[in-house]
Amino acid sequence: MTIRLKVVLLVASLCVGLGMAEVLLARHVLIPSFAELERADARTAMRRIDYALELTLERLQLSATDWGNWADTYRFVRDHNADYVSANLTDGALRELNVNAFAVVDGDGNIVESRELDLAHADRPMPLDLLSGKALPRDFPWRTNLHDGRPTQGLVRTNRGILMLAAAPVLDGKGGGPSRGMVLMGRLFSNSEVMRLGARAQASLQMLPAVAGAPGEELIETDRVTEVYRSFRDLYGHPLMRLRVDVPREITARGRSAVAALSLSLLLAATFVLALLIVALNRLVLNPLAHLTRHAIAIGEDKDLTARIASRSRDEIGTLARELDRMVERLADSRCRLVDQSFEAGFAELAKGVLHNLGNAMTPLGVRLARLGERLREAPAEDAVEAVAELERPSADAARRADVEQFVRMACRELARTVTAAREDLDVMSRQASVVQSALAEQTRAARNTHVIEPVRLIDLVLQSLEIVPDDCRQRLQVETDESLRQIGVVRVARTILRLILQNIIINASDAVRDAAKDRGRLRIFAHLLRDQDGEQLQLTCQDDGIGIAEDHLDRIFEKNFSTKSKETNSGIGLHWCANVIGALGGRIWATSDGRGHGASIHLVVPLEVRKVRLLAGAA
Repeated sequence: MTIRLKVVLLVASLCVGLGMAEVLLARHVLIPSFAELERADARTAMRRIDYALELTLERLQLSATDWGNWADTYRFVRDHNADYVSANLTDGALRELNVNAFAVVDGDGNIVESRELDLAHADRPMPLDLLSGKALPRDFPWRTNLHDGRPTQGLVRTNRGILMLAAAPVLDGKGGGPSRGMVLMGRLFSNSEVMRLGARAQASLQMLPAVAGAPGEELIETDRVTEVYRSFRDLYGHPLMRLRVDVPREITARGRSAVAALSLSLLLAATFVLALLIVALNRLVLNPLAHLTRHAIAIGEDKDLTARIASRSRDEIGTLARELDRMVERLADSRCRLVDQSFEAGFAELAKGVLHNLGNAMTPLGVRLARLGERLREAPAEDAVEAVAELERPSADAARRADVEQFVRMACRELARTVTAAREDLDVMSRQASVVQSALAEQTRAARNTHVIEPVRLIDLVLQSLEIVPDDCRQRLQVETDESLRQIGVVRVARTILRLILQNIIINASDAVRDAAKDRGRLRIFAHLLRDQDGEQLQLTCQDDGIGIAEDHLDRIFEKNFSTKSKETNSGIGLHWCANVIGALGGRIWATSDGRGHGASIHLVVPLEVRKVRLLAGAA
């Protein structure tokens, strides 16, 4: 499984987990909290109904108290004055009091006077079984209040329905006694009264028959409403009725809508974040990591140590890519040194060519060594020692002493320059000596080892060849590389062989410039890729502006022991060795020139090894 797929699955799993957590949170926390709010609202509505009912009874009680604490009522209970009845207990008075029943009862429970009125139908009597006799029922629970003079209120069932009943003691008008009975006022708990209570409490209220054994308060939830039931008992303690408050489940409905909208928005946000995260991961992590993986695999399969990632990123992957480039670069340098050190000639007859190359390498080493010795001999070391000794001796001549000190300073500066130049010469001589040692080691190894094919940039190949060219040749000749070398880039060739061939060509071009009596010449190197039925080949053209080659010598310069140079300085082996090595590689070499004084061009063609790189179908 690729890292990209793992990351996508991990992020997707995280989003799915968060989505499930959100669903569980909504189902087990949010929605139940909305339902709990509805239940609390429903119970509050029932409490408002209960309070409205109590308030109605209290107002009824207040009216009964006003009538009971009236001196006329107090006298009426004693003398049964008919004028009291005709003046006060009228239908208009009952309508003003908004009561359906009015009764005055003496201390023994006898009904002194009563009046019933159907408020829904004006001027229509409404006989009640509670007041139909001459006295209150003997089991009437309020009989004790007749003697105690305590007000009371409650509900009682009658033949015309449930009656809200309030009682107050009959007093002397000043709140004094003794109590001579009580005043009863009742109002039917009709449907209109139920609607009025519901409107007052701002709730949907219904009156239902009593249910035996029902709890005092019960809550039932349906899909549409929350129902709260409250059971009431009459004066006798018997089940009287049930009130039901219906609260629409709007909070839950709106909560579900809000949760659905929230879930949808979270889903869209999660999808957007997931897409954005995947895009960001692809751009910042996965794609660079895939590129790094492809690069590492390509290096492992193709052995091309010239390829570089050249990442500019400043993150950890960019640092890893740059470290990998540096590691590959060090490995490539080590490999080049190893190949150079392990290079072995292909044929025994190339031994003279190797010796010729050793001569080319030893000549600049000897020249530089002689120059170093001359510099050291010319250094004013002895004069400086004598000057220091003179300074150590006491002298009275101050002017002489100042001159000697000035000389010592000048000698020190000269010695410093000599030492610096000597260090530079030693560094160059060290590299040239390593080339000599490498050539000697190559001569002693087996003669027919297979040439090592390496990937190399043509620009780097030219620079490597210049490193083993004598200093005077480099000073005399300016080597220019054409843009075509950079365009071709990396090729797979026998790098060590081509480096020595280019070394010979550069040295020969420098000698040609010297023979043309020029202080400084130019050598330009071009590259082309040739394709035919045999495959791909590399053609290098080295064009100088030296003395040139005569036409009759063009076909002979690659022959053994043939040379246009002095026999004392050249053996005619260099170009012959180059031709043999090029032939061993399956290529060819030839020269062209417009004649003496017009410069010359050396052309060489070598076959290229075809890259066998397995394309990666997608990167992990």
